[in-house]
Amino acid sequence: MSVEEAREFFRGHGLQPYRGEQVLGWIHRHGVHDYVEMNNLPSDLRAELGNIAPLRRASVADVRRSADGTVKLLLEYSDGNTAETVIMDHDYGVSVCVSSQVGCAMGCAFCASGVGGLVRNLTPGEMLEQVLEAAREVRAAGRERVTSIVLMGSGEPMHNYDNVVKFMSLVNWNKGLGIGYRHITISTCGIVPGIRRLAAEGISVTLSVSLHAPDDETRSALMPVNKAYPVDELVKACRDFADVTGRRVTYEYALIRGVNDSSEHAHRLIALIRGSLCHVNLIPINPVQEAGLARPEANVIQSFVDLLTAAGVSATVRRELGTDIDAACGQLRRRFLKNERGRFS
Repeated sequence: MSVEEAREFFRGHGLQPYRGEQVLGWIHRHGVHDYVEMNNLPSDLRAELGNIAPLRRASVADVRRSADGTVKLLLEYSDGNTAETVIMDHDYGVSVCVSSQVGCAMGCAFCASGVGGLVRNLTPGEMLEQVLEAAREVRAAGRERVTSIVLMGSGEPMHNYDNVVKFMSLVNWNKGLGIGYRHITISTCGIVPGIRRLAAEGISVTLSVSLHAPDDETRSALMPVNKAYPVDELVKACRDFADVTGRRVTYEYALIRGVNDSSEHAHRLIALIRGSLCHVNLIPINPVQEAGLARPEANVIQSFVDLLTAAGVSATVRRELGTDIDAACGQLRRRFLKNERGRFS
């Protein structure tokens, strides 16, 4: 619930509306799912709330801890579906990667999230719960707080747009987690109407776009969404987003051996985006067994980034985290489902 919804809920049950805000504040700050522990409420109210509005909590089905400090949580919701969230420790703070859907309908060739297709959207509360569980893990590890969020987990956020926007407002609430919009990144595989809608929201989030190829032929082979929203149309929407918001767009570019890693691809990419407010995040691909795709050699990766930077295009190679714990999107969920149920879901 938003603060307004919580206040109205309490009012509708004959209770003082401000108590709803107190309950939300406690949950957001402490991640507690038991009214008994909410010592900011009178004891008789805590007992009453247990009957009026029982609190549910997803269970943590699996936890993986990497040697580099990355932690991956697999949450199992009340309907038996699971979603992953990843905690990443950076020198600038703690970032949490959030899933927006169970599975994914986009069918990108290199991504584990789409194996098995889309199951359902996640609610704002289910996305928030990923952050609250991550925050609990962060506190237990002696770190202070979650400082940023990236909606780069399983699913396509633009296909769950309304829930994602509400989720972002929940984590932004200044009496809760208080994560500023400038510290929230929303990633899309290129849903142009969603990009334009987000630009009109008037919130200063960061847009990250999974580009992965500079031409329609290559990109359509990797990402079926390109057939609906071709490269030129997508980049035009991204340029407009940057112009409207003043926020730099990040283009994610997964480097795949023999597919999109040649110097010709680099020059095409330069011609496509040079002069716009953007940054290219080069990602040596995570191996996905079902896809049969491999990452380029180190010298090929370095040559690609050198060509971009020499042409004045801001580019870096993403720091790899959690490769020893199946940290790539969808990998842990698939492994869990296979082990627990004997099949992929």
